[in-house]
Amino acid sequence: MYKAFHGKNSRKFWVVFSLIFVAIFAVVSTSVYCVRYSQKTQTTGAGTSLTRSLPIYSVETEEKKVAISFDCAWGVDYTDKLLDAMAKNDVRCTFFAVQFWVERYPEYVEKIVSAGHEMGTHSRTHSYMSKLSEADIRDELTTSSAAIEKLTGQKVTLFRPPYGDYNNLLIDTCNEMGIYPIQWDVDSLDWKNLSATEIAMRVINGVKNGSIILCHNNGLHTAEALPLIFSTLKNRGYEFVPISELIYKDNYYIDHSGKMISQQK
Repeated sequence: MYKAFHGKNSRKFWVVFSLIFVAIFAVVSTSVYCVRYSQKTQTTGAGTSLTRSLPIYSVETEEKKVAISFDCAWGVDYTDKLLDAMAKNDVRCTFFAVQFWVERYPEYVEKIVSAGHEMGTHSRTHSYMSKLSEADIRDELTTSSAAIEKLTGQKVTLFRPPYGDYNNLLIDTCNEMGIYPIQWDVDSLDWKNLSATEIAMRVINGVKNGSIILCHNNGLHTAEALPLIFSTLKNRGYEFVPISELIYKDNYYIDHSGKMISQQK
């Protein structure tokens, strides 16, 4: 025993002991950090984040419900075809419109709402919102919502950040204003002028319960892709609903992936 703690044996013992201690400390520290990070990246209550503020990418639900959405910023060349496809397939959806689009095409805002779809704001100027001050963010949301409400008579409660760009300030400001910031978990990439089949397969293969699908009203082949999307997903038991009917309005939190999860049991 005496020899084990003295001389060369002693040095070897303490080197080994030190290495073991450092390894155990590293494992424990990493585990604690991961747990704390997981807890902190969740949001609580009405969606106020403890560390990182996130928009709604999707919704946790056992129901086979999904929402398809269309961002409106440039033109209306294919919008009538979109509306026709949804009417033929009994689908209701959500359009996110920029204020200058709303003011240039008021008749399409009225067409959209008259057909049973809902309108959300896509900002006033289609700016990178993460670069704006709180005052500018509030102006973008307030004026663009007012432009839509003036034409539709319906309160705007949904917002999609242009370019999918956001930061904590934007998301927190939205929540304070009673506006739900909406992202997506299925991207059609229709703005890249993919073929109708490519668009349809991206959506069909990406959808799951509670998915939010991103499309654009002026995508070159988006309208052509819709019949295949609708027929395939409906055959799989999915129902298409507007985003406001998919999300929870209270008693929820947003997890680290942006999924909205109900706290009601």
